[in-house]
Amino acid sequence: MTRWIDATFVRGGTSKGLFFSESALPSLSPDGDTAEWDTIFCQAMGSPDPFGRQLDGMGGGISSLSKIVVVAASARDGVDLDYTFGQVSVTEAAVDYSGNCGNLSSGVVPFALSAGLISAADGWHVFRLFNTNTQKLVDVGLGVVDGQADVTGDLVLPGVSGTGAPLELIYPDPAGSRTAGLLPTGKAAESITAGGAMFEVSLVDATLPVVIVPGAAIGLKGTESPEEIDANKHAMGMIAELRRNAAVRMGLCESPEEAPDVVPKVAVVTAPQPTRLLDGTTLAAEEADLLVRMISMGQTHKAVPGTGAMCLAAAAQIPDTIINRIIRRSRPGSDTGDEDKNVGPEVRLATPSGVVTVGAVFDADTVTAASLFRTARVLMRGQVAVTD
Repeated sequence: MTRWIDATFVRGGTSKGLFFSESALPSLSPDGDTAEWDTIFCQAMGSPDPFGRQLDGMGGGISSLSKIVVVAASARDGVDLDYTFGQVSVTEAAVDYSGNCGNLSSGVVPFALSAGLISAADGWHVFRLFNTNTQKLVDVGLGVVDGQADVTGDLVLPGVSGTGAPLELIYPDPAGSRTAGLLPTGKAAESITAGGAMFEVSLVDATLPVVIVPGAAIGLKGTESPEEIDANKHAMGMIAELRRNAAVRMGLCESPEEAPDVVPKVAVVTAPQPTRLLDGTTLAAEEADLLVRMISMGQTHKAVPGTGAMCLAAAAQIPDTIINRIIRRSRPGSDTGDEDKNVGPEVRLATPSGVVTVGAVFDADTVTAASLFRTARVLMRGQVAVTD
C-alpha cells in the first residue's frame, strides 16, 4: 500500500534534500529509536541503490543530494526551531544522524516559513535554531518578503548557478560539536597511521569533526578534480583508513570498524596554487588562502560542506595546526620567521567549484563563533510516496 507524506524539496547552499515537518512523521519511541523514520527516508530518497543513482527516489546519487531534515517549532526558551539532519546512504538502507549539515541548515528557516511553522513580518530577521544532532545553537539571518524567505539577490555561491539572496549562518558556540572540545585530543597536530604509513594531521571539531591532512602526505597535489580523486583508489583507501582511525582518536567510536559514516570528514589541504575549476575557468593562486578537497561519505565534495568550511576557518586560527602553518608560510613576508602573524578571522577556501569565504573568531584559546553566507531556495512542495 502506498502512503503519501507531506514533504518539501529544498536547496540549501550546495546541497539539496527533503524537508519534513516533524508532525508529518510517526512519533519516535521514548528511547529515540529512528527505525520508522529511517525506512521512510530511505524509500523517499531511493536507497539502497546498487547502481548509485537513486532513480527510484528523490536522491541524486551523491552524498550532497541524499539528505533529510526534520523541522519542528521549538518549545525551548529563546529558540524558534528544532531540526534534525539525516544523511541517507546511497547504496545502503541506512541513515546517519551523527553530524549536522551546514548547507542544509540554511534551508531550515525558508522551509519553516513556507510550511507555516513560523511567521515573520517583511524585513531582515535573525532566527535561532537548535540542532538535535550536535545539541548546538545556530543563528540564521535572512530577509523576509511577503512572509517567505527572500530568494532574490546578488550573492554568487560557488557550485550554484545564478545568484541569490544572502543568508548568514552563525554558530555561536561551535567547539566540540560531537567530541570533547575544539581539539579533541588536546593537540594542534599529531601523528596517526593509515596504510602502513604515519601521517601528521590536525583533528579539529568546530561545528563538525574534521581530520585535516596535507595533500602531499597521500600523494595529491590538491588541484585534482573530485572525479580524479575518487578514481585514485590508493589515495581514497588511505583516506578511508585515516578517517576511521581518527574517529577512534577523537572519541567518536571505540574501534575503526564502528566509525560513523558522516563524521569525521577528511579535508585534504595544500598551499594556494593555480587550479582549474569545474566550470572550466582557472583560479589564480592569490585569490585564495588554502586549497581544499573534502571527502564526505566516501566521495570528494564538488564544493565544500558548510560545517566543514567553518571548521577549517576555526582551524586556521589555532596556532600550529596544519592549516595555520600552510597559510602563514604561503602569505607574503612569511619567510621572515614572524610566528606572531595573525591569520585573520576570514579564510578564503579554494574548492573545486570556486572560492568560499568563511569566518571564525578565536578568543581565549577557543573558537567563540563561526559563520558563512549561503543562499537557499524552496524548490517544490508536495508529497513523497512510501510503501508499507
